[in-house]
Amino acid sequence: MTWKSILLASVLLLPALPLQAQTGGTQAPLAGAATTAPMGVLPLGTPEEAGFNPARLARIGEALNREIAAGRMPGAVVAIARNNKLVFFQAYGYRDKAAGVPMTTDTIFNIASMTKPMTTVTALTLVERGLLGLDEPVSTYLPDRFTAMKVATLNESGDAVASTAPAARALTLRDLMTHTSGLVYGGRGTTAVHKMYPAGSAAAAMQLSGPQFLDKLSGLPLLNQPGATWDYGFGLDVTGLVVEAAEKRGLGQAMNEAIWHKLGMVDTGFTVPADKVARYARALPNDPETGRPQTVDPDATKPTGFECGGGCLVSTAPDYLRFASMLLNEGAFGGERVLSPVMARYMVTNQLSPQTRNLIVNADPTRAGYGFGLGLAVRTGTAGTRLIGSEGDFSWPGASGTNWWVDPARNLAVVFMAHTPGTARWHYRYLINTLVYQALEK
Repeated sequence: MTWKSILLASVLLLPALPLQAQTGGTQAPLAGAATTAPMGVLPLGTPEEAGFNPARLARIGEALNREIAAGRMPGAVVAIARNNKLVFFQAYGYRDKAAGVPMTTDTIFNIASMTKPMTTVTALTLVERGLLGLDEPVSTYLPDRFTAMKVATLNESGDAVASTAPAARALTLRDLMTHTSGLVYGGRGTTAVHKMYPAGSAAAAMQLSGPQFLDKLSGLPLLNQPGATWDYGFGLDVTGLVVEAAEKRGLGQAMNEAIWHKLGMVDTGFTVPADKVARYARALPNDPETGRPQTVDPDATKPTGFECGGGCLVSTAPDYLRFASMLLNEGAFGGERVLSPVMARYMVTNQLSPQTRNLIVNADPTRAGYGFGLGLAVRTGTAGTRLIGSEGDFSWPGASGTNWWVDPARNLAVVFMAHTPGTARWHYRYLINTLVYQALEK
């Protein structure tokens, strides 16, 4: 990486200027640059100072450009920080391949389940203020909902509910944040209970209002007893509506005050404003593996029925790197504190007991062997894991193709943005993980 490309990366750090964004070999002007906001500064650093081999780091571009040329992905943005210095920030390929629009580093992406850690942090700021309790019943904050939940027992084939029984205890905010609530995503299984639930966060937000969503979920049987099983589901969507009830305002407004404004995340939100639509990335029209038409949902140029805390945000690589750096720095970034150090460490500590059945591999095979903190996966060791990393690294990617992780042991934060919503996203999670770590020399 040359000093020229490092200087180009300063768009992450400074008020928006008419700079040029690197696009993997060609130059294109930044489109729709964001206005300034209070922000912390990540100083610029060289790869060598950060312990990266520049020639090996260049393999990121070589690999991604091969994928783009082969028609397997439209484009991507990669940002890497180490020791609180920005050492790599590049855009590759196309923001909109069908229209021939090149990718730039300020491109806006659907971040899908990368929304979940932000919803968690917002809720934890309310826990710190005494407005919410992690182990209080959810019905405390959403009266007349989730008050007498039933748990289903399936027949032998799983295609029918044989019986229901009262939940052993009330659902809590901790259950919601750790995916141990039993409120499963309908699209993540084939049982009779799965078929009762909406497919996922985006689908629910596109079809239902917040009250309709809560009414539907609180009237359905749980697939598992509260706290018994990690099974991917609607916990963070309900958490977001708990935040709205406690704050008496929209989730986006609460997130803005708790996180975005403090960190200078000027391009993160639940919708893309009209003056930024030109920067909104598009997926390939057809899934390169199946040939079927594909889209990234929801369409963030249109409002949804509710602001879903489980998967409806849009953001940019520089915005999300600020958020990741805040978590890496135990709740603070650029002189602004979002969470206390104790709470920030607690969030990224495994919350699953040895008795909890952990089905995380079913939701994301790349996180096999991981535990789960509050709103994100946490590596508890190296045995059984498929990603390179360190004990204590944490992350949670998005079904749209976006990904990020923090490795505290190496003081490393990585953000990868792409719209690859098909099963190819698993490939890119392994690929970017390998490419980053193979370039480290110390």
